[in-house]
Amino acid sequence: MSRPQTVLIVEDSVLNRRLIEKVLESHGYRVIAAENGQAGLETALRDHPDLILMDVMMPVMNGYDAARQIRMRRELAHVPIVALTASAMPQERERALAAGCDGYIAKPIDTRAFPSQIRQYCRPAGE
Repeated sequence: MSRPQTVLIVEDSVLNRRLIEKVLESHGYRVIAAENGQAGLETALRDHPDLILMDVMMPVMNGYDAARQIRMRRELAHVPIVALTASAMPQERERALAAGCDGYIAKPIDTRAFPSQIRQYCRPAGE
């Protein structure tokens, strides 16, 4: 039996973090969380998640800077990062991709569509 995939949620809003945790846990993911980009970087380095969901607007270190820092770490370079942002502006998507994110999901999340959106970024265990 394979281990559940671990998703790191880097999100400063407790409500958003809890909602995402509940949706992902109900679909069999192991969820860990951090409340800002700096804590997200530290958590990623310690726990080596299979996927990182990164809010872009946070205190201490924003998601763009955190994504750039993660991309510079050889041991994390392969981990998909998906930006989460309340801004639906096209330039936000471009900025997220330029920072090293693999994709982009607009907030508020659609709880019905979210699990399939996440599946497209998660690699099967052992890859």
